[in-house]
Amino acid sequence: QEIVLVVFFGVEYVVRLWSAGCRSKYVGFRGRLRFARKPISIIDLIVVIASIIVLSVGSNGQVFATSAVRGIRFLQILRMLHVDRQGGTWRLLGSVVFIHRQELITTLYIGFLGLIFSSYFVYLAEKDAVDANGTNEFGSYADALWWGVVTVTTIGYGDKVPQTWVGKTIASCFSVFAISFFALPAGILGSGFALKVQQKQRQKHFNRQIPAAASLIQTSWRCYAAENPDSATFKLYVKKSVVSNSSVVSSPRPRKTVKVRRKLKSEKDNGLNSPTIPSITYDHVFDNRKPEHNSVDTYNSSTVKKNAGFLDVQTPRPIHRTNSFGDDLDLEGDSVLTPVTHISQ
Repeated sequence: QEIVLVVFFGVEYVVRLWSAGCRSKYVGFRGRLRFARKPISIIDLIVVIASIIVLSVGSNGQVFATSAVRGIRFLQILRMLHVDRQGGTWRLLGSVVFIHRQELITTLYIGFLGLIFSSYFVYLAEKDAVDANGTNEFGSYADALWWGVVTVTTIGYGDKVPQTWVGKTIASCFSVFAISFFALPAGILGSGFALKVQQKQRQKHFNRQIPAAASLIQTSWRCYAAENPDSATFKLYVKKSVVSNSSVVSSPRPRKTVKVRRKLKSEKDNGLNSPTIPSITYDHVFDNRKPEHNSVDTYNSSTVKKNAGFLDVQTPRPIHRTNSFGDDLDLEGDSVLTPVTHISQ
């Protein structure tokens, strides 16, 4: 029987070492060596070698050496870890404990406080009491603490029993309250496992719906793309935005722009005596009022820039008057005023 087990585990180790090359990180000689250095592989190798040594020595060899080698066989129990190679069980337990860590810490803290104080009170009540055999069962606080642990865990060996009525009263109260707190972690973990399993089932059901939803979205997009006269199903259909004048007029306060033009050479030649008439023009986009017909002077509309600001102060060329002021007034009275887009002074 021993020979069959050794041969089975030896062949299994060799097969696992050979089949490890199916993974990219274990390909080649160095990859196999990396696989052999894993903790579980080292334990398997030690167990196989120890079993071979035990069979080769036999029962006629040194008893101490054989018993020492046989003690290594307890490592064979660690092979049960292969049942859960992915570690899903340990991850599930860790997640449940981590989620309910506050409740577990609270219940364990209160339970240990009750254990310490109750054991101390029992020690004070039973330190001088003796049983029928004349022995003191609670001679030290360590004995009382051992009794408290056995009582809380509901084992009840019966090796230590309170003798006085005060000790029995304390033990009764301790059994009722402390045991209830030590039993709470079991209920917390049980409910946590149930909620975790239910959450996994919902997640599994949700994962089954994802491919169907993705197929529905793809089909609807293909139908939408097929209705449009375009061969590309990935083309984005974007409409060009049209900027209207109403969006520009909606601004409450148009910004004033002042443009100062450099003086021409003719202005410098005329000097300071030549009169200059600054004109204020309004942009046709921002000015929605009706044109006024009482302007003093008119200019050609071609001189007004299209992109002028709200208030555009310009310095036109100097005007040389050849007529008198009265002649100008008569000329203005005879002329017909035309609508203008600016006011000149």
